[in-house]
This record gives sequence, C-alpha cells and structure tokens, in this order.
Amino acid sequence: MQRLTSDHPVPERYRGAVVALGNFDGFHLGHQAVVARARALAAADGRPLIVATFDPHPVRYFRPDAAPFRLTTLDQRERLFAAAGADAMLVFGFDAALAAVTARDFIRDWLGTRVGAARIVTGADFTFGNARSGNAALLADPAAMGPIRSEAVGPVADAHGVISSSRIRAALRAGDPAEAARLLTRPFAIEGVVQHGDKLGRTIGYPTANLDMGAYLRPAYGIYAVRGQLTDGRVLDGVANLGIRPQFEPPKELLEPHFFDFDGDLYGQRIAIDLIAHLRPEAKFDSLDALIAQMDRDSAAAKAVLSR
Repeated sequence: MQRLTSDHPVPERYRGAVVALGNFDGFHLGHQAVVARARALAAADGRPLIVATFDPHPVRYFRPDAAPFRLTTLDQRERLFAAAGADAMLVFGFDAALAAVTARDFIRDWLGTRVGAARIVTGADFTFGNARSGNAALLADPAAMGPIRSEAVGPVADAHGVISSSRIRAALRAGDPAEAARLLTRPFAIEGVVQHGDKLGRTIGYPTANLDMGAYLRPAYGIYAVRGQLTDGRVLDGVANLGIRPQFEPPKELLEPHFFDFDGDLYGQRIAIDLIAHLRPEAKFDSLDALIAQMDRDSAAAKAVLSR
C-alpha cells in the first residue's frame, strides 16, 4: 500500500477512487465499518480504495496545548488501513491553509480536483471544512458534490452506546485496556524506539526497554501485563510500569516493559507494546527489597493473565 500526502498530486492510478474519509484515530469498530463499506463499493465498481486521514489531528491544530490523546500513529494507521484492504492511504496535512478551506471548496477543489475521487464514504457524524460547516447532509447534496457520489455509514453501537474514540480513551484512562481492546478489536499498542535509561532495572534483576509516550493518550498509570512485538516478528510476554516511577528520583514519565526470559539488546529498535491488563496503580515502597518483592508478585500476576 502506498502512502500519499495532500501536498503532492494523487497518482493517476488512484484517481477515480472510492475514498473513505475521516480522522480514523484508533481505527475502531465504527471506523472499520466505514472502510468496509468503501471497500465493498470499490470492489463492485472496480475502483481503487483510498483511506484518507488528517495529520495532525484537527484538535491538535486548534488546541496545541491539549493533553496527549492519540490512539494511533500514522504508521500504525497505515498498517491497519492496509490490513482493511486499502490500496493507498492519503494524509491531509492539517495546517492553517486547510483549516481555512470552506466545506464546499474542500469537496470541489480537494476531493474533486486534487484527489479525483469518484465516491466518498464517511461516518454519519463526520464534519469538515472551515468552522466544521461540512457534514453528511452537505455530502448528500448533489449541488455541492457535482459528479462525486457519497454515502454516510451510521454509527456502530453495542449495549453501552455508540462505539467511539472517546469511549476508548475513557476506558484506557480508567485502567480498563480489555474494554478498549474490545472496541478496537485489538489491544491498544504504544509504539516507539527503545532508548537508553538509567539502567536501574538491571540492578534489581528487572531490566526494562524504555519507551517515551510521545503523543499517545496517557492510560491510567500503573503496572500492566503486556506483550511486546519486535520488528523481527517475535512476540514477548512481560510486565510493564507505565507512569512516573515514584520509587526513583527525579520522576520521569516512561513506559518500561520487562520481558520474561529475554536477555537481548533492544536499544534503538522500534517495538510495540500491547497493554493487556492493568494490574495495580503505581506505588512507592519503603525499600528496594519491598519493591523487588512486589515486582515478583506483579510478574506472577502478569504471567497468569497472559497465560489465559
């Protein structure tokens, strides 16, 4: 699958595509329904399928000081879109120029002239254009759309309501990664490059692979049962501290997975950490011996969870 950006012409082979359009952060069950419908239309018409997203997220542009909230990076979305059957991913760079574009101009100039879209598929609640003036009703207006056809996919819901990125974020902040995984259809994964740390873990028998949290949403701080995915395809079970490490000074926010029965060198490698279960909140202990005893218990608990 090819990654396209809105500052370059869309290659001729992708013009006339069916375009699934949205932010798609997290790519949860509702997003998957939009792309599945677009994929079905593309297959029926013999057209390529483009999944279009925005980066940075419009919220980040308008509220640069907002707390981190991302569920997926662009690289993660690219892989998810490819697995969902997309031929290309189109990234609209969200900047001052795009923020000023009216909804009708976005349809005509961006989706029509620049992208050459034949059909657009969005979620029913999708908004776009200056002051969020564009919506599903405008996309259904033939006068606004011209030759482009559009379709809006209704929300996907369960017994607790509409499935949304907001619900997933709330579950993660509440320390419920299992609920987040149910809505995402996969575990929430934090991906990053392993960095050198102060190596305190090695001194107490628990070496860790330290990851910066970057722009990801901050789940509830604490100890998690995790699975690590390495670039060579290996999957490692482990236990991780996510938070500020209250036992040590100075406080430093990190995700620190310790992998069971692993003694390799991961520095400089990009890995992904799946959060499987929240075991307990962070805590400060009276001594290193007390911390180590608790880490032994945490490891046993994580192994029990992961074995299920």
